[in-house]
Amino acid sequence: MIRFISLAALLLLWQIGAWLSDPRRLPGPMAVFEKIYEEAVSGALFSNLAITLARVVAAFALAMSFGAAIGYVMGRNKLADRLLDPWLITLLNLPALVVIVLAYVWAGLTEVAAIGAVALNKLPNAIVVVREGARALDPHLEDMAHVFRFSPAARFRHLVLPQLAPYLAAATRSGLSLVWKIVLV
Repeated sequence: MIRFISLAALLLLWQIGAWLSDPRRLPGPMAVFEKIYEEAVSGALFSNLAITLARVVAAFALAMSFGAAIGYVMGRNKLADRLLDPWLITLLNLPALVVIVLAYVWAGLTEVAAIGAVALNKLPNAIVVVREGARALDPHLEDMAHVFRFSPAARFRHLVLPQLAPYLAAATRSGLSLVWKIVLV
């Protein structure tokens, strides 16, 4: 019920803002919903939404794959952490708009540039979260895996992944929202 009230308050504030401003700058909720309906009926909404979702999935998959791998290596290897940390700090501090503009300048107005720019914006966040998870791995479980002669695959599946799961979930949740926002730019 609280969420419904919160959403209703948002719509009410939006409508009040629309009444107080120029409709070309801030159209009201009904005008927006009518336009969404028109686009849905014409079929344009679904094709455009499919293209956007494909970009989101591609950028997210790239960023999470590389981010998780790099973050794990940085969390487990101090030399790799020291070597890659300056690059990570640089990527964390680059504004998303700068990365997007540079990607378009270097690669042109292509899907590769768009997806690459979005993935590059998400990448450092995934690295940081997974790196902290890799640093928090329980060394006693590593010792146990060594004593029981776990294979590297079994060690990864039974020890590393379960301990990294909360960190991967956090990176996924923050990553999807970040990727979605940047793709819409």
